[in-house]
Amino acid sequence: ATVSAHARSDAVIAARKPGIVSGLALAEAAFRELDADCDFTVLIEDGSAAAAGDTIARISGSSRAVLSAERVALNFMGRMCGIATLTRRYVDAVAGTSAQIVDTRKTTPGLRAFEKYAVRCGGGHNHRFGLFDAVLIKDNHIVAAGSIEAAIKSAKAVAGHMTKIEVEVDTLEQLEIVMRENVDCVLLDNMGPDELRKAVRMVAGRCLTEASGSVNLDTVRAIAETGVNMISVGALTHSAPVLDLGLDFIAADKA
Repeated sequence: ATVSAHARSDAVIAARKPGIVSGLALAEAAFRELDADCDFTVLIEDGSAAAAGDTIARISGSSRAVLSAERVALNFMGRMCGIATLTRRYVDAVAGTSAQIVDTRKTTPGLRAFEKYAVRCGGGHNHRFGLFDAVLIKDNHIVAAGSIEAAIKSAKAVAGHMTKIEVEVDTLEQLEIVMRENVDCVLLDNMGPDELRKAVRMVAGRCLTEASGSVNLDTVRAIAETGVNMISVGALTHSAPVLDLGLDFIAADKA
């Protein structure tokens, strides 16, 4: 109603707040879906930092197409930049330790691949993508199987030699049992730093160690300093605030 079908415009995607860029390919795809000939120029690449006011990308094309695709593009980018930015904060918090920050399956339905990509843009690492690519034996599996040993033996009987098996424990007594069963990784759930140090010593490099539960930006450094290999953080994808981005027209041809 307000824009001629023939009008063309130049616009920019700009950061309103500082953060880590992610999601540019999805933003470009949104604009090209409505204007296949639009020009989309990236100025700050995914994984790089943008300061408040920085121009991340420029778009030139049909004014109607740019306006129609604007919210889709910004929704994807705002969500993904927010995840990348929060991930970078966690990664920076454990800098100098051997711990890796990893995500979980606590993702938005339908958006897991994009959100896990955003974690990588922030310097984090991906845990499994789904139930299909690794076995994680948790407390409910152990209850259903009857014991830790039974759950592990059943999993080994089904999983192929290429499939890794991880077992969740919440006590050192459970960990002692698991370490007799030759698994690939142990998930040390809701243990404090002192207990985590004891657990790492018990494992003694025989498998990977992952800390989970009660992880936030105030606690993550102390957890990393216990010597665990990985720290899984559900908040990276289920609680990351959207990064404030905007699209601004800078020139228009009203033809």
